[in-house]
Amino acid sequence: MSDTYKHKIKQDAEKIAGMFAKKDIAVIFVALILAAVLAVTCGRSASGHMDAYVAGTSNDTAVYLIGKPLPEEDSEGEQTGTGTVTAKEIDRLVRGTPVYRTNRIVEVDGVRYVAIDSKEGSLSSEENPDILSKVPKYIREDNLAASPEDIVKETEVYVRTPVTIYAEETGPAIASFAPKSTCLKVTGYDNIDANGYVNKYKVEYQEGDSVAEGYVYGKYMTDTQEKADAVFNDNGVYDKAKKDKYGINLHGGKASHLDYYPYERPVIEGNEFCANARAMYLNCVAAVKPKKYIKIIEETDCNAVVVDIKDGVLAYKSGTAKELSPRSYKTAYASLEDYKKGIDALKETGVYLIGRIVVFNDPIYGKDHPDECIVYGTNTGWPSAYSRKAWEYNVRLAQEAVKEFGFNEIQFDYVRFPENTYTMSKSGAADFRNKYGEEKGQAVQNFCFYAADQIHEAGAYFSVDVFGESVYGYMTAYGQYWPGISNIVDAISAMPYTDHTGGPGAWNDPYSTMKNWGKRAKKKQDMLLSPAAARTWITGYNTPYWAPTVNYGEAELKAQIKGLKDAGLDGGFIPWNVVNSLEKYNQYKGIWNAPAE
Repeated sequence: MSDTYKHKIKQDAEKIAGMFAKKDIAVIFVALILAAVLAVTCGRSASGHMDAYVAGTSNDTAVYLIGKPLPEEDSEGEQTGTGTVTAKEIDRLVRGTPVYRTNRIVEVDGVRYVAIDSKEGSLSSEENPDILSKVPKYIREDNLAASPEDIVKETEVYVRTPVTIYAEETGPAIASFAPKSTCLKVTGYDNIDANGYVNKYKVEYQEGDSVAEGYVYGKYMTDTQEKADAVFNDNGVYDKAKKDKYGINLHGGKASHLDYYPYERPVIEGNEFCANARAMYLNCVAAVKPKKYIKIIEETDCNAVVVDIKDGVLAYKSGTAKELSPRSYKTAYASLEDYKKGIDALKETGVYLIGRIVVFNDPIYGKDHPDECIVYGTNTGWPSAYSRKAWEYNVRLAQEAVKEFGFNEIQFDYVRFPENTYTMSKSGAADFRNKYGEEKGQAVQNFCFYAADQIHEAGAYFSVDVFGESVYGYMTAYGQYWPGISNIVDAISAMPYTDHTGGPGAWNDPYSTMKNWGKRAKKKQDMLLSPAAARTWITGYNTPYWAPTVNYGEAELKAQIKGLKDAGLDGGFIPWNVVNSLEKYNQYKGIWNAPAE
């Protein structure tokens, strides 16, 4: 090698060293700009390249420069340095990135590195673009794959958040369930996102005496047992949940046994979430013939409508019900066509449409599937919240409704065990059909995870109704605990009706009753990093309902709305009036007008 050539290498190396020094990188490299130098020193070089893909056990992997540290001068001006070839990380590439694999291979400390050529992987600099274009970039050889099928290198994953195991790559069919801390063997995957994360892993799990395969969402997995065993407590939520206990055992489970890792909610293209709803409720009768209610909508600023899809009786003859609950199909209120006409008329007003489904309080489905129902003495007819068949039925109804009618959101009601669950549990005589050994609160939360994922994929948002009691600082007997649900859903809709909340006579002071309850709810919302929108059911009927003495008109409903707002809950409201009384709706229709700014 000529002295002139060596001098050119030295000049280029000094330029690169100066650039790195500006970036405060501790180890400065002589970048081996000329491939021949590196080949002679510690590797081999040949021409040509082949297609490859960045692979690995994580979503991205390191890109390296390989060279020798520049000599440094000690206090006496003598040069020091070992001259050992070193790999220094300079960048990262997302798993799945296509690259060119060259034949230039270097071994450093027993690890083989391959030089790659990739537009995405190039190190750019406005100061020295010409120099850096000559610098080879390297990636570990075991982080390259010949085909996209081989880019995911995980052989096992660990369950961080309790997870549904799906029977198929897509769709809601449930195969099994894996609790927190379970280790699952990876046998494949469906796809990765733009950041290199796996959407679903194909995994092996134990099914009786044999091993079966299914799919789990990658977002609930982690790479070590230690991480899987850990709980989320970055904001102290787990510590607070541990303190939330009732004075006696209600048999609903422990709040500290739920999962509080923040659930990343989607932004659905073409479907803007209604964050502050001024909503109207319509049962299936009103939904089929909504003309008079549409008149009120057009005369006010009502911006959302909750419409029954299933509340005991199905609103329309659903294809899902025909397959999974023939009695529900047979007893449906209307044809699909008549129901769709009503929904289309509501959509024409421009309101945000929410489809309401009563989930586990479903005696009609229970008659078709008595083996999925809680047994206490005689069969209760209440499908258990542990029942995966009941989970799947209701989620498939939701998906069908989104597809057929274009609902913006699906709202699930009765996501719980029955009101007398404490008595049933305490007796020890009830069979709750608890196949996977979950606590009641865990079953409710696990169902919410499953439903949220499936409904979001269908293109709609997801909300859940809860009892007002769920904010009182303990896991309820029937499995509802506010933070465990608000952490997952897009909107949480409590039912703190003034004749159910606040003690005797609370309905006489709707503002204080709602504000006092709302402060409790806000405290629970503040436990979470990303709580759901708190969209609250308010009393839209004369109180108390069992012996009405107070006529609830516009003033009483506005007082409730103000109480919620003053408590810090700004997700909106839905007046509950089970019969959709037009007289009542006209009495208080002013509540739907947006407040003056």
